Amino acid sequence: MTFRVWKWQFWQQIVLSLVLGGIVGALINNFGGGAGTAEDWLDPFGDVYVSLLKVVVVPLVFAAIVVSVGRLRGVGGVARLTGKTLGWFVVTSAIATAIGLAVALVIKPGEGLGALAGETAETEPVTWTQILQNLFPSNIVQAMADGNVLGVVTFAVLFGAALVAIGERGERLTALIDDLYAVMQKAVWWVVRLTPIGSFFLIAAVVASYGPSSLAPLAKFTGAIYLGLALMLLVGYPVLLRAFGRVSPLRFYRNSWPAIQFGFVSSSSLATLPIAQRVSIERNGVRREYANFAQPLGATIKFDGCGAIYPAIAAVFVAQYTGVTLGIGEYALIALAAVIGQIGTGGTPGPALVALTLTLTTVGLPLEAVGYLIAIDKVIDMGRTATNVTGQLTVPVLVARSEGILDDAVFDGRSRPLDAPPSDAVTGTDDDTGAPEKADTPQDRTPQHA
Repeated sequence: MTFRVWKWQFWQQIVLSLVLGGIVGALINNFGGGAGTAEDWLDPFGDVYVSLLKVVVVPLVFAAIVVSVGRLRGVGGVARLTGKTLGWFVVTSAIATAIGLAVALVIKPGEGLGALAGETAETEPVTWTQILQNLFPSNIVQAMADGNVLGVVTFAVLFGAALVAIGERGERLTALIDDLYAVMQKAVWWVVRLTPIGSFFLIAAVVASYGPSSLAPLAKFTGAIYLGLALMLLVGYPVLLRAFGRVSPLRFYRNSWPAIQFGFVSSSSLATLPIAQRVSIERNGVRREYANFAQPLGATIKFDGCGAIYPAIAAVFVAQYTGVTLGIGEYALIALAAVIGQIGTGGTPGPALVALTLTLTTVGLPLEAVGYLIAIDKVIDMGRTATNVTGQLTVPVLVARSEGILDDAVFDGRSRPLDAPPSDAVTGTDDDTGAPEKADTPQDRTPQHA
């Protein structure tokens, strides 16, 4: 291996950046001022990298969904694909919530704790009206400016359906939006090449700010969260992928690792979306037209870590900590709020707080206890987001398999490096070779597995 790091493979560069970031963060935490130094010298650079990814998310999501709505008609019934996607979202979220409740009831993370010196939290109950307002914004320009991606998704679906409905008159605008999507993909590729640098600052800031000592007061709670996440990652998703997707879970994780890894470092499903979208198409073999629809939707309303496992365990923790006894009805309400309430969590860093306040409000537990959990939120948010991203990548594989639009040759083949230029969304050519891709027909996508 040469010492010229820029010649290393992309994954090697990222691993090196994470190792160096951890070392630098540990040194700062112990000798260099900790959180203050991280806030002044590390956070700004990490935030800039995440912002670069986020700035392309809204136009990327809008263009991808508008174009994909029309193309879904060539893949299969739009209503059927949407129904299956949402159905699997609910199923996987229900499994994640059940795992969270089971872990909390066994470990009992809130029992035996004295008064914790936690930070205070300004929390307000999250209402179903607010969720509906996010889903159906009155001003799409304002929704884009506010980063309300859920509203952008709704408008993009409506806009794409209208373009299809007017027939030939909408073809020129459709082609223009397709060009916009290609431009956004190219911009994302440029930003992705900065991932090793961004990862260094992100992980260094976390280690420098929190360090191992931050886990001590809530070590039992933190352990319960990571145990629940691990069970979903190592048991829940692999069983679904093997039984319903008929694919190798190990291969899936190998293909999906760049997106899962970046989700862990960035703690943002939306920032990870451009990477996850490429992984879904170019590594997991999900047909482009469907992946361009399913991935943005998943990054907006699919949060197994933040919206299912975490609020389930945290709600039980708050009940145990405050001495509230929960019955079967309360546990059912926790599960219902965790599964359905995910559509209001938004996809930005911090959705877990929204999901938790919604769950606690539904069950009638005190919101003041949320403040005790904030001190370690960043530490556990990394694992939660990695689980979110994994679920967002799992569902398209399951649906694509059931529809016969999963390309096994791509899934089982050599993984395309993420720092390679994206394949052209308009012409269907591969930027590495300039050669046209094979015609993308349903027959070409026939599954190879029995």
